[in-house]
Amino acid sequence: MLSRITQRMALKRALARPSSCAKSSRAPQTQRRSLTSAPRPGDGPLMERRADRELPDVQTSRFRWSRTFPIFFGIVAATSIAIFNYQKLSSPVVSSTLYALRTNQRAREYLGDEIYFKAQIPWISGEMNQLHGRIDIKFNVKGTKRTGVMRFASFRPTPRGMFETTEWSLETEDGKIIDLLEEGDPFRTINGRGPEPDLDDDAEDAKIRGFRQMPK
Repeated sequence: MLSRITQRMALKRALARPSSCAKSSRAPQTQRRSLTSAPRPGDGPLMERRADRELPDVQTSRFRWSRTFPIFFGIVAATSIAIFNYQKLSSPVVSSTLYALRTNQRAREYLGDEIYFKAQIPWISGEMNQLHGRIDIKFNVKGTKRTGVMRFASFRPTPRGMFETTEWSLETEDGKIIDLLEEGDPFRTINGRGPEPDLDDDAEDAKIRGFRQMPK
């Protein structure tokens, strides 16, 4: 009698086990992940990350061009202006006019000795287009006595002609203009490519070019 009761109880337990396993398999499984502390100052770089980490927010991590583009445009514009000013400053026209200003008697009477640029980084304003024959520049100068603004303007009437100086003056501190061309134009031997060559001689040379000439 006792053995039958124990057999029935064992059979009930055996039948109940699959049902409990099925219930446990149907129940939602929650994944447990271990917390990783953030790196502290002085620790090495984080070499690996979990594959199931949360993705960053697209709105917060998006790169905004509206904030950085004006800064980039300002840097490019300032750099371009500095390059063009340096090109004018290193031109032989500026160095020639500054040398002529140092040797001019009227400029030395007003400015004094040691004539040079007024600023440590001078600004050359105006147009300097030697290719098309147009030069109109001015910059601040100083001497041991006073300061002033020198202006030089010149143009080339023909592509193969010489530059002709139209203005070379010195503006004083009180607004007066000192004409420096009264003593003559010192830039005739500096600017230009010389007189126009004779086209007839060039045509005759082109006809006999490449042939051996017999001595006369």
